[in-house]
Amino acid sequence: MSPAVIAASLIALFAGRLAWFRLRAGRARALVAAGASFIDVRTPREYASGHLPNARNLPLDALRTRPNEAGPKERPVVVYCASGTRSAMAASALKRAGYATVVNLGPMFAWGRR
Repeated sequence: MSPAVIAASLIALFAGRLAWFRLRAGRARALVAAGASFIDVRTPREYASGHLPNARNLPLDALRTRPNEAGPKERPVVVYCASGTRSAMAASALKRAGYATVVNLGPMFAWGRR
């Protein structure tokens, strides 16, 4: 494969990923503005080093064992972490626990995408 084809493929992948973040962030922002639970699933140490406004900390391990701490099951929940991996696991755990509307913002930086 030529360097030009590789470069074009990487650019397309990056552009697609940015579009995904914009869509996800828009939905997450709307839900949070409407009263959704907004949860940072990183460790307490990571949370203390900086977090998104109005987000509360419920680390992934705690969420897995005590999902009801995310709030009422009929209330939408938005989760995020550092890279999107832990928040994806948290979203799955919440769905298994019976939460109907769960949005995985993914990485914390996605909140700033517009």
